[in-house]
Amino acid sequence: KPGGDILVHASDRHNLLRPETVESLFILWRITGEAKWRDYGWRIFEAFEKWARLPDGHGYSNLLDVTVVPPQHADKMETFFVSETLKYLYLLFSDSSTVPLSRYVFNTEAHPLPHFTWNK
Repeated sequence: KPGGDILVHASDRHNLLRPETVESLFILWRITGEAKWRDYGWRIFEAFEKWARLPDGHGYSNLLDVTVVPPQHADKMETFFVSETLKYLYLLFSDSSTVPLSRYVFNTEAHPLPHFTWNK
């Protein structure tokens, strides 16, 4: 805690641009309709643009240590950043009729699957 609100261990200071937080914000937005979930998502998107986007503008990179400003890029971008994180950000700011939760469920890889019933 020296000089800050929380203690972040050295091995936990990276950012892999993972989707779980944005996924949660998307679900919370769709369920509650409360603007704060979109606001949080927008702040995350802006942080990705500011810190994870490569200087030449051609892609994004994991960050090695988020406690250092500016953070150093890892020269690596996980595939889930595009396939999941950005998909959930897109859906967070899309109309609720885009992949409606009343008709679709998302699997662990962010693929929308239609609801169905078993025919006997």
